[in-house]
Amino acid sequence: MTAPTLAVDFGTSNSAAAIMVDGKVRRLQLEAGADTLPTAVFLPSDGGPMLIGRQAETALTEGDAGRYMRALKSVLGTPLFHESRMIGGRRRAISDIVTALLAQLKLRAELAADARFSHVLSGRPVHFHSSDAGRDAQAEADLRSCYLAAGFESVAFMAEPEAAALATSGTDGLSELRMIVDIGGGTSDFSVVRTGPHGVEVVASHGIRLGGTDFDQAISMAHAMPAFGLGGQLRRTFGDGLLPVPRALFSDLATWAMIPFLYTRETERAVADLVRHAVQPLPLQRLGAVIEHRLGHDLAFAVERGKIAANAAKAGACIDLGGIERGLTVPLSAGLMNAALAPMCVTLRTAMYETLFHAKVPAGSISAIVLVGGSSMMSLIEAEARSVCLAARVIWSEAFTAVVDGLALATTRLSDKP
Repeated sequence: MTAPTLAVDFGTSNSAAAIMVDGKVRRLQLEAGADTLPTAVFLPSDGGPMLIGRQAETALTEGDAGRYMRALKSVLGTPLFHESRMIGGRRRAISDIVTALLAQLKLRAELAADARFSHVLSGRPVHFHSSDAGRDAQAEADLRSCYLAAGFESVAFMAEPEAAALATSGTDGLSELRMIVDIGGGTSDFSVVRTGPHGVEVVASHGIRLGGTDFDQAISMAHAMPAFGLGGQLRRTFGDGLLPVPRALFSDLATWAMIPFLYTRETERAVADLVRHAVQPLPLQRLGAVIEHRLGHDLAFAVERGKIAANAAKAGACIDLGGIERGLTVPLSAGLMNAALAPMCVTLRTAMYETLFHAKVPAGSISAIVLVGGSSMMSLIEAEARSVCLAARVIWSEAFTAVVDGLALATTRLSDKP
């Protein structure tokens, strides 16, 4: 019997795989007891085998020597994706790491399904890069090459919100217009779909390069990074007057994909120079400790946990930086968080209106908003969607698996083609 096509949702933060069995979606556990796999790798310094998923996260938290990397998808289509660097004890490019990750994903899926997969249907954002068509096309080409190098013989792609529409729309038989709002780790995608007894019709799709990791960066820059010197002042080497501490290093430290590339002697020397010229040295000394002891991901995880706590409106929500300096915390209420994210909310709202424009339908004609993706669980996402489609009800999907479920359903279309 021919093996089914493997459906893969290769996400910025999490990935998943599924197949169709007897007309039903079967999610394949790529890790024991979980339908999703963190899209993370750990490359041991001693040249040992690459760890992925939760094993990679465990290696990081236990302080193993090596390089932890996350948000690899965000580098697709950029020169950095093919740039060879010393990573994990030897020279390699991020493209090599993504290929190795997909090869492990393929092997685990085959073991879980007891089948060999030659064909894959992969999700992709509507736009990997929303403002650069050439880079957007290159990103898909990069990902296709990685799938092929990982052992697949053929690769097809489907826009992620359209896959989510298959999984979340039409099952109730209602004939109506819906807007799929898919907020992932690195991109935000939107589709207007028409549902009915005969299935789902995609009217229009739109997407932007903005997601949960960007939310993390904005929160980190506004609230965490000042504890490490952002916003401080420097004395001039010659002459009078003060200079602001440069932002570029903090921006990279707040960006998941860039953190591993800061651990260099050049960065250490740059921070030491900042400390020497600082009006207030202590915050920049903390920054130096983060670089020296490779604590960038500890900082990023602390911001992410603080974001989740603030979104849940937990009393005393904060960014707990005790792993970097004992007792160091930064308050983070829902109000403070939303203020940091206000410019992004405007961008998301504009993108929703642009999707309606492409679909040539008024906002009032949308009967339901379907929220998809891990970052869609933030209350501000629901609020923005409701502000656009005032008459629509909100449908909560399986946030982390709706895309892979829809991709699996779509594989039956591929098998039906002559």
